[in-house]
Amino acid sequence: MPDKAVFEDPTGEEAPITLETVEVDNKLDDYDLRMRKIPEPDPHYVDLGMLYRFAQIEKARSEGAQGLVPLHVAVRGHMGTGKDHDIEQFAAAMGLPYFRIPLTGEVRDVTLIGSTHLHGDGKGGTESRWEDGDITRALRGPALLNLSELNAAGAETLFALHGLLDRYAALDLPNGETISLREDVRIFGTMNPTDLRDYAGTQTLNKAFADRWVIWEKKFPGSEQIQEMLTTRYPGLQPEFVEAISRLAVEVNASFEAEDVGVRVETPLSLRSILDRLPMGLLIHADQDDPLRSAWEDFVLPHVDVFDRDHYETVWNAVVRKGPAKKPFK
Repeated sequence: MPDKAVFEDPTGEEAPITLETVEVDNKLDDYDLRMRKIPEPDPHYVDLGMLYRFAQIEKARSEGAQGLVPLHVAVRGHMGTGKDHDIEQFAAAMGLPYFRIPLTGEVRDVTLIGSTHLHGDGKGGTESRWEDGDITRALRGPALLNLSELNAAGAETLFALHGLLDRYAALDLPNGETISLREDVRIFGTMNPTDLRDYAGTQTLNKAFADRWVIWEKKFPGSEQIQEMLTTRYPGLQPEFVEAISRLAVEVNASFEAEDVGVRVETPLSLRSILDRLPMGLLIHADQDDPLRSAWEDFVLPHVDVFDRDHYETVWNAVVRKGPAKKPFK
C-alpha cells in the first residue's frame, strides 16, 4: 500500500489532510533518474499554509467527479519569499520526482519540448532520432513539474504549452506523438509580480495563458512566522537575536511593499538573508561587541541598492539601534 502524507493547517482551523503518496514504477526505463529527482524533506521547513493549500487541491482532485479538469497552481510573490521551496517540499511530501525548469527569455520551445537530431548509424551514414526536451521528459511521469519564472518566458514557449494546460491536457510533439497529462503528473509555476521592481526580463503574463492557472499570492512572512522559522532551524539562537531579526525583517519588507515611493525601498529582506546570511554573520562575528550589527553590515547591506541604504539604517536605528551584547548562540 502507498505511504501517507499528512498536511496540517497552520491556523488550526481546518482538519488535517491525509493523501496517498506516489509510487514510482521500478520498471520505468528512467527509474533511477526519477528516484534521484525526489527531493529530501527539509527538516527545518516551516509551512506557512501553502502546502496545506496545495493539499486541498490534491484532495479535491482525488475525490472530484469524473471529468474534473486538473487545476495548475502558480505561486506569485517577490524574491526571497520561498515560492520554489514550497513547491519542492510538496514534491518531497508526495514522493514525486521534482523537475524545476526556469522559463527565461532565452529558452526556446524546442529546448523545452524536444527536437529531432541526427546521429551516426554506425555504417557511415546518419539517422534522425527524436530527443525529449526538459518538459516532455518530465511529463512522461511520474513528476511534479515546476515551471519557474512564468512571466519571463517568451511568447512561443507560452503558446506551445496552451494545450497542455487546458481541457485538452496534452502536448503535441513535432514528431507526431501526443503526450497526454498523466494522473501522476502535477504542474506548478512561480512568478514575480509585474510592477516597477527590478525583475529584469519579466513581463505582464498573457491573459489567455494566465487563465490556465490558479494564481495564489505568496506574502512575506510576519514576525511570529519568522521567529518560528529561526527557532526551528537554529534552536540555539538566543531569543533576543530572534526577536531583533524578525522585527528588522518585518519593518524593511513593509517599506518594500509601501505604495508611497517616498518611503519605499527597492530591496526586500529576503528569507535568504533572514535564515542563511544573518545567522552565518552572527556565527562569524560572535565575539564582537555587537554581533548583529557586524552581521548586518557584512551580510545584509551589500545586497541593498545604494539608494536604499539610508532607509535600511533608519529601520535599524528605529528597531534595534544596538544589538544584544551577548553571544548569539547558546
